[in-house]
Amino acid sequence: MSKLYLNEPPKNNLEVPHPKKETIAFLLSYSKALVVNDYETFQFETVLN
Repeated sequence: MSKLYLNEPPKNNLEVPHPKKETIAFLLSYSKALVVNDYETFQFETVLN
């Protein structure tokens, strides 16, 4: 059983996932709209659309 975990996976079969352009655009627009306000010990997160 230990031999199964000690072997490294083959590097030829690994594929790097690439996000869609729509996903990147959504995350960028969300981060632009996100505002974090600090008040004393509280943090308020607001999404401005």
